[in-house]
Amino acid sequence: MKNKRSVGVLLFPGFELLDVFGPLEMYGQAPEHFEIQLVSEHGGEVASAQGPRSVADLAFCDAKSFDIVLVPGGIGTRAEVSNDVLLQWIRDHAQTSEYLTSVCTGSALLAKAGILDGVRATTNKKAFDWATAQGERVHWVKEARWVEDGRFFTSSGVSAGIDMTLALIQKMLGQEMANSIATLAEYEWQSDAGRDPFARIYGHV
Repeated sequence: MKNKRSVGVLLFPGFELLDVFGPLEMYGQAPEHFEIQLVSEHGGEVASAQGPRSVADLAFCDAKSFDIVLVPGGIGTRAEVSNDVLLQWIRDHAQTSEYLTSVCTGSALLAKAGILDGVRATTNKKAFDWATAQGERVHWVKEARWVEDGRFFTSSGVSAGIDMTLALIQKMLGQEMANSIATLAEYEWQSDAGRDPFARIYGHV
């Protein structure tokens, strides 16, 4: 087991704030195990869907491989599914990462890049029809808080990314560590991946 894993987080204009910083709060509770860097196409400031800007540590051209890649969702995914540069970055890093993860409609970007062909995955339930249309060869799961398929972890909308990240931390570092991190964050971890009331709210089951 590696002592410290690198986490590369993709930013793009219109990314969802909690998609990024919910999972990063979980990783950040264990700095001895994770090193986090934010990456965007050009580096520098990137505006979120909610307005506040975040500063990317690296531009695509400077980003080396990461053990864990995190792709958020947000309204910006509607434009980024047509961004060939971003999709190629995802493809390149998918080849070298230990785990490839997405939150919300971030899975639409993975699907559009062809990364999820033949893989079980889920996405935001309100945007389910649009997101799933980006990848017809993906085995989309209509009712799931998150889905684990090998090295691929995809979650439902926004806050579900926190639960997915804790599940991945559990896989890598064990139940005790995941529980400890959730406790430190005073977060009630929804640890049942199949518990998804929002799939019913939006009529998918």
